[in-house]
Amino acid sequence: MLLIRRNGVWDLPKGKRERSESDAECAVREVEEETGGEGLSITEYLCDTWHEYREQGKRVGKTTVWYLMKEATGKELRYTPQQEEGITELKWFDLSDAYKTVEYANLKNVLEEAGKKLL
Repeated sequence: MLLIRRNGVWDLPKGKRERSESDAECAVREVEEETGGEGLSITEYLCDTWHEYREQGKRVGKTTVWYLMKEATGKELRYTPQQEEGITELKWFDLSDAYKTVEYANLKNVLEEAGKKLL
C-alpha cells in the first residue's frame, strides 16, 4: 500500500471531486496528483468512509469513496510527493504495516477492506 505523509501524519491519498468528475475519475486524478504516479487504473471499489475536518475555521464533513488501484504495466514509475498539499513523503508498506502506520481510525477500515479483496 502506498501511504503519504501529509502534514506530519501517515495517510492514504484522497481529495475533493470536481463537479464534472465521477468518484472513480476523482480517485485516479487525486492519487496521481498527490503521488506523481501516472497511468493508474482502478481494479475495484473498496468502501466509503466519513470524516470531518476544519477548513477556513469551519467544520466540514466529507464522504470519501475508496478504490484499489494498480500501476500501468511495462512502465517504471517514479513517485513524487505533492509538496504544495503538505505531502512530504511517500512510502510503500505491506498491508499489515500500513494498518499499524495509518493514524486515522477510518483508514484502518479501508485497509481491512483492501485486505479482504487482496487475499
